[in-house]
Amino acid sequence: MSTKVFPRSLLHFFRISIVALVVQKFGGSSMADAECIQRVARIVKSEKVKGNAVVVVVSAMGKTTDALVELSKQITLTPSEREMDMLMSTGEQVSVAMLAMALHVIGVDAISMTGAQVGIRTDALHTKARIVEINSEKLLKKLKEGKVVIVAGFQGVDAEDNITTLGRGGSDTTAVAIAAAIKAEVCDIYSDIDGVYTADPRIVLDARKLPTITYDEMLELAAAGAKVMHSRSIEFAKKYNVVVQVRSSFAPEKIGTFIQEEGNIMEAPVVSGVTSNKNESKISILGVPDSPGIAAKLFTALAEANFNIDMIIQNVSHKGETDISFTVPKEDFRKAIAVSETMVKTLNAKGLIFDENIAKVSVVGVGMKGHSGIASKMFSALAENKININMISTSEIKISVVIDLKKADDAVNALHKIFDLNESSPVKAF
Repeated sequence: MSTKVFPRSLLHFFRISIVALVVQKFGGSSMADAECIQRVARIVKSEKVKGNAVVVVVSAMGKTTDALVELSKQITLTPSEREMDMLMSTGEQVSVAMLAMALHVIGVDAISMTGAQVGIRTDALHTKARIVEINSEKLLKKLKEGKVVIVAGFQGVDAEDNITTLGRGGSDTTAVAIAAAIKAEVCDIYSDIDGVYTADPRIVLDARKLPTITYDEMLELAAAGAKVMHSRSIEFAKKYNVVVQVRSSFAPEKIGTFIQEEGNIMEAPVVSGVTSNKNESKISILGVPDSPGIAAKLFTALAEANFNIDMIIQNVSHKGETDISFTVPKEDFRKAIAVSETMVKTLNAKGLIFDENIAKVSVVGVGMKGHSGIASKMFSALAENKININMISTSEIKISVVIDLKKADDAVNALHKIFDLNESSPVKAF
């Protein structure tokens, strides 16, 4: 991502006239109705009266995006992705206007802007676009005029000025990208939870809030299914060293969880969190000829169809044949099956099986780097709870398994307990 900003001397003049540059992001639950929007306005005002320059990024109100998707299905099940972007981007435009009105009522000078107006340029991949540039000149100019700038999250425009969207959770990415572009001191991500927990507190009742977590841990948790932040936003934060705080719009007085570099943590716990992803599906291509280039052909075809492949397992070759299994998000399941059926014929494979009733459960922690026996402890806990493992994937700080969907919550609770992550456990050297 490149940025275009004021000349250095003008930016310096702008900075010394304020306390800090702050980006705030409010999700759909924080913007659910008029009362919620008025609460958000008061939070924004409290930041502004400190003397800070404030940029606010908002999502669509409540379940607006889901409602728009369902509305489109009443017309067609195979809509143009360009037109879907046109449709889904409208939710955030309602939110920015409503919040601007709410701020005006309480005496705050504010202006709402779409992704295009604020200078967010993306590639041309509709519904899953990536930010390539933010021209922040107009945004900084409005801030210097003393305005709160309210930006529609989740959207931008491509080189042809077509509206694009960044995919689900894209408002997080918008907020962190803007924070990076204007070199904000902090990016506060507000939602209906007050921080990052050792597990989803709706699943594990004694889950503990973490005072801090590393970029790498948060990235792994997000990719593994934790719904606190969008994984691409964490990639931006790490790349541009953006300070991020996850906090609640319903309890703004509480300090949240800070996401930071690993070097700032004296001694990390072995496991920081456990999470599950119930939005996974599994596809297996059976009897694939075991020869060089076969896997490349299969996954090239899937990549060209823009599928996000997660876990991949290839069985040991038997009589010149092997089975290849992989997981994709449920929203890509039907399309991935169609591509896979074509590849069964192309590869001269024996057949195809698939399963939507799976979940991925993961344990994450930077402390895993220097400790052995984590996998053994994890697998033993699952076995004791009669939970069968279908697939296994590991990284330096994460172990993930695919299990039966019905067992996901039991698995998360068992792992949270075995790694001693409950709220009565001491916070370990943050």
